[in-house]
Amino acid sequence: MTVFVLVPGMFTGPHVWQDVTAHLITAGAEVHPMALTGLGGSATAGAGVGLETHIADVLAVIDSVGAVAGREIVLVGHDYGIHPVLGAADRRAERIARIVHLDAGMPQDGVPALAAVADQSLRRQVAERAGTGTAEGADGELPPPARDEWQRWGSTAGVPDAALDRLTARAAPQPLGTLLQPLRLTGAVAAVPTTGVLCTGNGASIEMVQMRVDFGDPALQALAERRVTFFELPTGHWPMLSCPTELAGVLLRAAAGEGHRLEAAGAAGPPPHLRPFLLDVPELPRERTGNVDLYLPDAEGPRPAVVFVHGGPVPAEARPTPRDWPTLMGYARYAAGQGVVGVTLDHRLHDVADYERAAGDVAAAVELVRADPRVDADRVALWFFSGGGPITADWLGSPPAWLRCLAASYPILAPLPNWGLAGSRFHPADAVADAGALPVVLTRAGLEMPEIAATVEEFLAAAKGSGVDVEVVDVPHGRHGFETLDPTDEAREAVHRAMRSVLAHLTA
Repeated sequence: MTVFVLVPGMFTGPHVWQDVTAHLITAGAEVHPMALTGLGGSATAGAGVGLETHIADVLAVIDSVGAVAGREIVLVGHDYGIHPVLGAADRRAERIARIVHLDAGMPQDGVPALAAVADQSLRRQVAERAGTGTAEGADGELPPPARDEWQRWGSTAGVPDAALDRLTARAAPQPLGTLLQPLRLTGAVAAVPTTGVLCTGNGASIEMVQMRVDFGDPALQALAERRVTFFELPTGHWPMLSCPTELAGVLLRAAAGEGHRLEAAGAAGPPPHLRPFLLDVPELPRERTGNVDLYLPDAEGPRPAVVFVHGGPVPAEARPTPRDWPTLMGYARYAAGQGVVGVTLDHRLHDVADYERAAGDVAAAVELVRADPRVDADRVALWFFSGGGPITADWLGSPPAWLRCLAASYPILAPLPNWGLAGSRFHPADAVADAGALPVVLTRAGLEMPEIAATVEEFLAAAKGSGVDVEVVDVPHGRHGFETLDPTDEAREAVHRAMRSVLAHLTA
């Protein structure tokens, strides 16, 4: 028999698992929806309660399950709940059949749960309430969200109004010590089979995780091991409330060892971002200055320039770095072959919290390029890719006169819900209202990931409402990164068309 131990996230208790529990019991499983110490809502509930307290809570349930042959314990941690789950599993690794990360991160040894809170302003709020923000076992509590504040902790997509009302009414303050006390792991938990359940409505998907693995992120390479599986649910951060039947089915399949398995980086040849560019372009030399590469045309006098801005986040350890990727080099060489200066750069978008730093890197690179005597400083275009899309907000919101065109290929044009960037300046769908007469060329992949496609549609709707000129170049059968994934005639023509449009705006 499978024994599920369901551990809730912040502010919540066993009530969120009610419908999932019923489905699992009907399927013949034993289920223990957990109540964590200190989440009772009393005025002193947070006193002395830390992550270790909640680890002890989970250990008590594990120990209460008899060690009888055929009874397999599956620990399910939602959101914050994955921290006590991992802490307990590390100490009872031999008793645990599988761990399920339910729209949860990958906590590491020595790191407190506060680090997993995506919203930077919420992190600061916790630190202010805690005083120093670093003391283990700090007393005090973080009040639960109001009804309209749950989105800051994760998308509520799909949650019925009545369920959101109940979630709000029954929410309890979170003891600060549970967020500030570091997770301590011996490493034993690394051998336990694991399943990740990703909620695409909250901005996570298997395709995105595979991309991160392909980039060579050392912290994610273990995700390609055979013991690790994945599922997706097309809903927000609260699947136990939005689709309990589907979630119960996924948990049963996870317990049976089913699910999608990732490919190790390079296992089937070069990863997508390192495959050849789809066009034959001239092998022009480049000049490298710091983090910027110039591809110079064979032409006299100052020439217009196109600055190509890579996406991400890209791990800091990734090699080669983005300016040496075939796609970026291919576009820059193509531009130089057409008589303009092609520019690539490396910026420091290594995490979704790095957008401000990355935007500064891009702005500095642009000024370096404009200062070069071989560049016409009054004729520059910026071309963004993928996760570089949010940086376009800086240029859309206040376009300088020398910026003759802004292009974007399969971009993310609004922060994804799990990025914690709500209210930040990196929201192109908001900034486009101030773009004025700036021409925008947007290349749209027809087979785009749904969570990214939604941001493009939001952007296009905002642009239309503001009267901004957006030329859409569609690649109906193209995927995200189609230049190396889908080298078809359709894709080639899309690249040619987008480049022709950008160059026309540069030389007009």
